[in-house]
Amino acid sequence: QVRLTESGGGSVQAGGSLRLSCAASGYASTSNCMGWFRQAPGKEREGVAVIFTGRGSATYYADSVKGRFTISRDPAKYTAYLQMNALKPEDTGMYYCTWRDLSECDADWSTDHYDYWGQGTQVTVSA
Repeated sequence: QVRLTESGGGSVQAGGSLRLSCAASGYASTSNCMGWFRQAPGKEREGVAVIFTGRGSATYYADSVKGRFTISRDPAKYTAYLQMNALKPEDTGMYYCTWRDLSECDADWSTDHYDYWGQGTQVTVSA
């Protein structure tokens, strides 16, 4: 059973920056897909960014965040990070860390394809 614990988030004005962290524990494999989805009030959960935790650390981003968000990881701490710059009001929502029990990673934004989820952390961007 993989446990994901998020931290970071908060409130910021448009144009500002925030960094989210997600610490993973309880996993058996070190090559998986780990990343972030978000959900705004009244909307479906959507993919933001994912990273392969194996060799190469390939990353994938939703078009809406490319060039503004950066996902990275610290293997020693089993933690993934989401650096969010140039934030916009439309980035507001609950951000969820996720983990896919599969030794590959791609721009697959279907929530059904991910096996574990964190509790979520709120990000609010004001105009």
